[in-house]
Amino acid sequence: MASLKIPELVPSAAEDSQQLRKAFVGLGTDEARIIEILGHRNAAQRKLIRETYQTTYEKDLLKDLDGEISGDFQMWHSFSIFLNPHRITLGMLLLFNSASAYNAIQMALQRVVHLWTMDPAERDACLANEATKHLPDNNCIIMEIACARPSDDLFKVRQTYHACYKKSLEEDISDHSTEDFRKLLVPLVTAFRYEGDEVNMTLASNEAKILHEKISDNAYSDEELIRILSIRSKTQLNATFNQYNDQFGNAINKDLKSIPKDAYLKLLRSAIKCLTKPEKYFEKVLRLAMKGMGTNEESLTRVVATRAEIDMELIKERYYQRNSMPLDRVISDDTSGGYERMLLALIGHGDL
Repeated sequence: MASLKIPELVPSAAEDSQQLRKAFVGLGTDEARIIEILGHRNAAQRKLIRETYQTTYEKDLLKDLDGEISGDFQMWHSFSIFLNPHRITLGMLLLFNSASAYNAIQMALQRVVHLWTMDPAERDACLANEATKHLPDNNCIIMEIACARPSDDLFKVRQTYHACYKKSLEEDISDHSTEDFRKLLVPLVTAFRYEGDEVNMTLASNEAKILHEKISDNAYSDEELIRILSIRSKTQLNATFNQYNDQFGNAINKDLKSIPKDAYLKLLRSAIKCLTKPEKYFEKVLRLAMKGMGTNEESLTRVVATRAEIDMELIKERYYQRNSMPLDRVISDDTSGGYERMLLALIGHGDL
């Protein structure tokens, strides 16, 4: 269930484009207007707005958004270059500490608005490309895209990736990941699963035995284990994992915790959770992003931008069950400014 709220009467793409253009004119940027428009339009509407904006003003909306939202903190950075460090006063330090905090908020706002305004396949291709440049640290992002998207959507992501970066996604993963991670991630991103509800219980029972055998032998990257995870439908996998629990008395992910801090096993457990219970997986990502001192804006932004039109309501329900706190309140406590307002709009907080 999506959390995105769209007004009953949506202005035309031409009107929205005109209002966005007005938000960019003059001193400063009307962030409230940007959030009011883009934070309440679905993917098809946003795509039409981008096309109309390009046709009307001969400008790329994404570039204009980046430039306008980032304009203020770029000005502060340019000004700071010319300061004499020997003449900085306490007042200046306080001012620049405030400016640094403001800059961080603007950068986070720029990121979430940019990702949100993109077409979903374009967004995933962008996230995947960024992740391949920082493997293995960002293996989880590749896994999310591979496991949490329907087969048709994943195919579009791969097509878009090739069109944008002139290489296949699986090629970049192979070039930038180590053996075990490569053996898992490449089959996952190239999978084209059956998306129906039909389940073969005999197959589920047999494959539960295969999985248990491989895990008992510590053969965590065995081709047969990875084949089952990468080709079976999500409903079939749920049946298989239920059979595993019934036959062997443990959830499969519990048996995969033999080496809790092993990075490959952590990714394997995450893939299983993401394939079968995505709301639980993404709730945990959000919880960890806002746990303790500081906020992981990158993870928070990614989850909200990619799940708002899919299952954010389920994620919110799970978050409340797990933490006894509504997600919107935690976001408000951990973020501020336009970044906070954009996130709250996307998770469906408040009335239109």
